[in-house]
Amino acid sequence: MRLFKKKDEKRKSLWNKVVDLALTDVRVLAGGMDHESLEELEERLLAADFGVTATLRLVDYVEAQARRGKIRGGGELRDALRSEVAEILEKGASTELAENEGEGPTVYLIVGVNGVGKTTSIAKLAHYLIQNGRSVLVAAGDTYRAGAVSQLETWAQRVGADFLRGQERGDPAAVAYDALEAATKRGIDVVLIDTAGRLHTNRGLMDELRKVDRVIRRKLEGAPHETLIVLDATVGQNAVAQVRAFSEACSPSGIILAKMDSTARGGIVVSLMEEYSLPVKLVGLGEKVEDLDAFDPAAFLDGVFEGD
Repeated sequence: MRLFKKKDEKRKSLWNKVVDLALTDVRVLAGGMDHESLEELEERLLAADFGVTATLRLVDYVEAQARRGKIRGGGELRDALRSEVAEILEKGASTELAENEGEGPTVYLIVGVNGVGKTTSIAKLAHYLIQNGRSVLVAAGDTYRAGAVSQLETWAQRVGADFLRGQERGDPAAVAYDALEAATKRGIDVVLIDTAGRLHTNRGLMDELRKVDRVIRRKLEGAPHETLIVLDATVGQNAVAQVRAFSEACSPSGIILAKMDSTARGGIVVSLMEEYSLPVKLVGLGEKVEDLDAFDPAAFLDGVFEGD
């Protein structure tokens, strides 16, 4: 089931703003593309945060198409890139959020490092779910920072979600367990389980995250139905390193890409999919509680390549 409704026209303009390739400025000769033009294309893709792996794939594809005589102008260049980017975006899992088809609540485990916008992303997701008729319980799994718990509780109250906190310095896995117990008893539709913002290099905290994940799996079959890693779109390729580290601890199923409105390097969407086949599922588009939307691959492609 698609929880978020598409807003294609509005999102085309968004992606045109955050992925600035300016392909019309890349020189295409009568006989295709020369070495200098390919280098320029490579530089533009890297500057837009497509990452090394995806950039090399795209440049190699364009070069091969040019050699076959299929790229003789800017239109053909744009079409070639669009086709290959579409293939990258299609190779991963669905961009739609999963839901529990069985008994009990749908469970989303939310992970990420400090400062990426995790708390506000949870609030935005809770708000959207509630606005669409679902009851939500937010569980504060960060038992180490009282300030973080209070902030999350304030957000939960503001959007109308139930809230559960654990004992200060308590076991985060116990918070997750209690949240599932409470949600089941209350007939709650969706549980959003926050976790402590942690550096992806902290092995102890990553072990703790593994425990939280195990407890959820044992408590409710099929849960967590999504493990969503929140990434800051403005940090570029450092986001890729964060995904790599969290993948070893909890197997993320999708990405919430926060602060998307604050970057002009939205190619990170393609980079993450090429590296990990991990889909961006939600994008944060501002500071308001309404500023969260589903990632729509078609709108992304239209915005980047039709708007050029």
